[in-house]
Amino acid sequence: MNKRIIAIGGGELKTHETLAIDEYIAREAKKAAGARRACGLFIPTASHDCMPYYNTFHKVYTGLFDIKTDVALICNRDIDMGKMRAKFEKADFIYVGGGDTVYMIKAWSESGLLTLIKEAYERGVILCGLSAGAICWFEEMYSDSVIEGEYAMHSGLGWLEGKISPHYNDRTLDFDKIVLYNKYRAWGLENNAALEIVNGQPIKSISAGGKVVILDGTSGEKVVKTEFIS
Repeated sequence: MNKRIIAIGGGELKTHETLAIDEYIAREAKKAAGARRACGLFIPTASHDCMPYYNTFHKVYTGLFDIKTDVALICNRDIDMGKMRAKFEKADFIYVGGGDTVYMIKAWSESGLLTLIKEAYERGVILCGLSAGAICWFEEMYSDSVIEGEYAMHSGLGWLEGKISPHYNDRTLDFDKIVLYNKYRAWGLENNAALEIVNGQPIKSISAGGKVVILDGTSGEKVVKTEFIS
């Protein structure tokens, strides 16, 4: 099965800023579901299981795209892993919300949710995510999760190669300095832009107004990408 990740740099789901990207996700989920009604599983761990965030996801994906939704809650509660596994087995795509990335990864590991996410990824369930949910899959991620307002590189899950910053249009100067100084190759995802990666390879960008940027710290080159592999 193809292993797919759609990483969204940022934007407001509630006000439909990312709608073109959401339409693409919904369309791909329906293809995966076939004759069944497609199902999306929302994971709001990074926002400490904020239910209004899930409600927004439900209004967009059910209200606009007729996709059934469910939510995986793990913060400050006992988890029935049998029931949780059933949620993952029904999902055609998983959407990880934004928030505190470092906290999220730690909570996933401690709760056992990370195993379920990895299993879903390995069997071809589409993984999507915005901000924290976009960068957590990479080797290193630019975030202020540890101290608010103090941005630094942090270790991600390492499922995808490379370094990445979400909200790149808001963090361009600082992130560019780090990339150039350390001679990194890195991704910059602007708000309202997404990068699709299949089997570890970047395939294309999806734009709702933003851009996906490749940074090469060895040459200082900055390239806006749309199509990667035909």
